[in-house]
Amino acid sequence: MKTVLMVAEKPSLAQSIARILSRGNMSSRKGLNGACSVHEYTGSFIGQSAHFKMTSVCGHVMTLDFIGKYNSWDKVDPAELFSKAPTEKKEANPKLTMMKFLQVEGRGCDCIVLWLDCDKEGENICFEVLDAVLPVMNKPRGTERSIYRAKFSSITDTDICNAMNHLGEPNRNEALSVDARQELDLRIGCAFTRFQTKYFQGKYGNLDSSLISFGPCQTPTLGFCVERHDKIQSFKPETYWVLQAKVNPEKESSLTLDWDRVRVFDREVAQMFLNITKMSKEARVESVSKKEKVKQRPLALNTVEMLRVASAALGMGPQHAMQIAERLYTQGYISYPRTETTHYPENFDLKGCLRQQASNPYWAETINALLSEGINRPRKGHDAGDHPPITPMRAATEAELGGDGWRLYEYITRHFIATVSADCKYLQTTISFSIGPERFTCVGKVVTSPGFTEIMPWHSIPLEESLPHCEKGDFFPIGEIKLLEKQTSPPDYLTEAELITLMEKHGIGTDASIPVHINNICQRNYVTVESGRRLKPTNLGIVLVHGYYKIDAELVLPTIRSAVEKQLNLIALGKANYHQVLEHTLDIFKRKFHYFVDSIAGMDELMEVSFSPLAATGKPLSRCGKCHRFMKYIQAKPSRLHCSHCDDTYSLPQNGTIKLYKELRCPLDDFELVLWSSGSRGKSYPLCPYCYNHPPFRDMKKGMGCNECTHPTCQHSLSMLGIGLCVECENGVLVLDSTSGPKWKMACNKCNVIVHFFENAHKVRVSPETCDLCEAALVDVDFNKAKSPLPGDETQHSGCVFCDPVFQDLVELKHAAMRHPMHRGGQGKRQGRGRGKGRRPGGRVNPKKPKDKMAALAAYFV
Repeated sequence: MKTVLMVAEKPSLAQSIARILSRGNMSSRKGLNGACSVHEYTGSFIGQSAHFKMTSVCGHVMTLDFIGKYNSWDKVDPAELFSKAPTEKKEANPKLTMMKFLQVEGRGCDCIVLWLDCDKEGENICFEVLDAVLPVMNKPRGTERSIYRAKFSSITDTDICNAMNHLGEPNRNEALSVDARQELDLRIGCAFTRFQTKYFQGKYGNLDSSLISFGPCQTPTLGFCVERHDKIQSFKPETYWVLQAKVNPEKESSLTLDWDRVRVFDREVAQMFLNITKMSKEARVESVSKKEKVKQRPLALNTVEMLRVASAALGMGPQHAMQIAERLYTQGYISYPRTETTHYPENFDLKGCLRQQASNPYWAETINALLSEGINRPRKGHDAGDHPPITPMRAATEAELGGDGWRLYEYITRHFIATVSADCKYLQTTISFSIGPERFTCVGKVVTSPGFTEIMPWHSIPLEESLPHCEKGDFFPIGEIKLLEKQTSPPDYLTEAELITLMEKHGIGTDASIPVHINNICQRNYVTVESGRRLKPTNLGIVLVHGYYKIDAELVLPTIRSAVEKQLNLIALGKANYHQVLEHTLDIFKRKFHYFVDSIAGMDELMEVSFSPLAATGKPLSRCGKCHRFMKYIQAKPSRLHCSHCDDTYSLPQNGTIKLYKELRCPLDDFELVLWSSGSRGKSYPLCPYCYNHPPFRDMKKGMGCNECTHPTCQHSLSMLGIGLCVECENGVLVLDSTSGPKWKMACNKCNVIVHFFENAHKVRVSPETCDLCEAALVDVDFNKAKSPLPGDETQHSGCVFCDPVFQDLVELKHAAMRHPMHRGGQGKRQGRGRGKGRRPGGRVNPKKPKDKMAALAAYFV
């Protein structure tokens, strides 16, 4: 019996697909990484009985990055990133150990069926999965096929079974186009970002952004927002005049007429027209025309239109809307939400989808009427050859989906019903009047057949005052004629919906990446989202775009990225060579980068006008160890210390508060120590600004505080304050926070574990002695006599935090309340050292792990 491995893109999808294919008759177990499950059942595969193993990945298995030293901003010239710097594929999430998991499940399998999402990213993940499992699978005999690709657009029984019966092959060209995009974005983005971040953060203190990033798609996206801002700023309002007339068809009613000239910009000319028309007492009907007009039903829904409506009508950001749509898809409520197509294939079961919705009270009446009278074929839209338009696949209630999930699902369903409804028909009546030599018009609309506007009432024809019945040659008395003075108004800032339209029009990003680019410019503090989801550029965003225009407009204009996108699409179609496109594009941007570096003074002139230099920013905080003058603490992101005398800048831990630490100095470099804290419920530790940026010992890395410093005698170091191995993470050491009294605590120097102990103790010190059982350092505790919890009214005790029964009720484990999970700014794993691993005389570290006490300790704390 053959063994068939099947892999989906998400664990929830794997479960749904396995349940459909096994008809619910399957067994499930957790995979070795804990994140993915494996669903097993027996069935038939290409006419033979087979054992199926259905599992999943969690998005991309691998990610592209530079190797080793090229990830260091300080050691590598950004220009080298265009060609010299080698790249490698690394595990996207090492904690998930996805490669090992796939190899364990794939070992001994005969065939693999790939159920990844059916788009370019999905094809790319197909080959990531194949790279992991093919080496451990059984080799096929002769010309026997072992790799299959399932193509599907929704998680319904029909679609999944149909995909299983018509298996194809993964598309190498589409996967290569994604590889090309990843490498271009990595090399171009990193080179420009590193250069301009280091250049400007080394000069200005109030940029208020931790990263001055550049992206081949992100920057043109920002360019659209700044272009609109510039139009608003340069707009000069003009005064104009409008002639407004009112006639009285009946005694009680009046009708407002629109002037055929619309407006004039000369006051005297406007006054002349007013004087001429005021000579007439009656308005004469010159013509009455009636026309039947049609408001077309919408095209079928694609991703871009869904994101536009979500932002403009539902108040959801594109990123948030996409996440909700993906969740609705994985739960089987809608079809695949990433599609450029607005045309239903001829064999699509429109009636079947409609019948699914017939029980919902919101639209049951409309659907039953459509099914009995016959549905209209949807309008012919654009067929991009990817997935059918976004369609509701099964009925749902507000209670099931809740909140934003229901609001998006309701819109998708209403849009689908509208596409198979009739067009809206209305009668438009236009009456033309003459008052003296001037012509005026009024228009009225009467709906004859509401059609699709019944299900989409926001598209309905607005109710207007009814026009009087009249014929050519009739006269109506004039109620009033007046001159209105008005002003032209500037355009408003771009809404997200308008920005999405511009991005689609100019080919910036794909339906999947558009939300990511908009989210990026918000997170980088280049734009802010104002009321009505309008995007207003910040000072930094404006200066950057103006600087790009000044140096090289193509860096910000959509033209060059649009051309690159076309080349990437040609790779996907097999019409362009992957290596040639990559080489050609990188060569263009490398030349642009060198020109940008040489011309950076042009952008710098704009920066000088808008931002303050480092020396004029911040407030004095701690003394420099070189010149012994005060360094200034710059709070704006990224927070740092700057010595204007030495012209040196020292980075600090982010997302916390910094204050002077008792004016104590580092014994190595004489810099005054500062204390970083994430709040009263979080961690805090002292650090030396110089050591934090220039590690003094070989086993230390950049970004380590005193709680990781291996100095053998410094009173603030890990060697003096380390107590024991962390109870949760592998490399961490629990270090006494000597500033935390009277609410004493020790915190892990790697993860966010905090142990509260000895509340209200007068003094807590780490002893040079170690515990015989677990080799952790002993702790000396002094209590005031009035508040001592120690037995027999004792005020002093020395013992092990983990093993001493006297301390047992005085210790409590918690997790730090962090302002941001990456509070230290993305440092890699560091080898922890200190007393937690036992200590020999002279501060030497014993590499021997403690006895198997830690498992017991973890259980004890939990």
